[in-house]
Amino acid sequence: MDRRDFLKTSFYLSALAMVQLTGIGCSRQSETAISLLGLPPLPYHNDALEPYISSRTIEFHYGKHHQAYAANTQKLIAGSKLEKLPLKEIVQKSYGIKDLVPTYNNAAQLFNHDFYWESMKPKGGGKPQGKILQAIEQSVGTFESFSKTFSESAAAQFGSGWTWLVKDGNQLKVINTGNADTPVAMGTIPLLTIDVWEHAYYLDYQNRRADYIRAFLDHLVNWEFAGNNLAKAG
Repeated sequence: MDRRDFLKTSFYLSALAMVQLTGIGCSRQSETAISLLGLPPLPYHNDALEPYISSRTIEFHYGKHHQAYAANTQKLIAGSKLEKLPLKEIVQKSYGIKDLVPTYNNAAQLFNHDFYWESMKPKGGGKPQGKILQAIEQSVGTFESFSKTFSESAAAQFGSGWTWLVKDGNQLKVINTGNADTPVAMGTIPLLTIDVWEHAYYLDYQNRRADYIRAFLDHLVNWEFAGNNLAKAG
């Protein structure tokens, strides 16, 4: 069993324990489905993003917040037509449906967090190369202009939410979404994201969101991930 499989198994077992402790109360059938919908293992160790994001933040953010979205999503879709769908389709089919607001919120947050962890890597950040840089320069201007726009957008997001680099038609754009909202529900293609909910940075930066954003851009962004998403988008 490799490390990712081991972590997935470990967090699956932890998710079941959390369900029992918090009284979420799911059936044996839905417990099994949690492993199918899944809490994907982190693509790196808990301490791999230090000193910019601490292992303590990862333990709370991934091990509690993200894990809760996975367990809640599974509970909410159990026995419904959404139960067998991929996560992205669950998000899209529940978006804007009044009776499915809790499903959308949890599934979208599950998707957003999956995407956020992949948007970072140890020794990341800095200026990208290749087609992703060309696309940024064609759509946004210089890379420095992109960094300024992205930083200001993330800092200006009022309350909780996300800042994204997305592909919208033939253009790349920087957009914000509030709370659980996500580009995949709104017709654009996400390339990378930063989480600006307070729980993403407060243990490390307190109210200094701008410092967290700077660390993300300078030291953490996984430009290979963004480039791969651009290539898939065509």
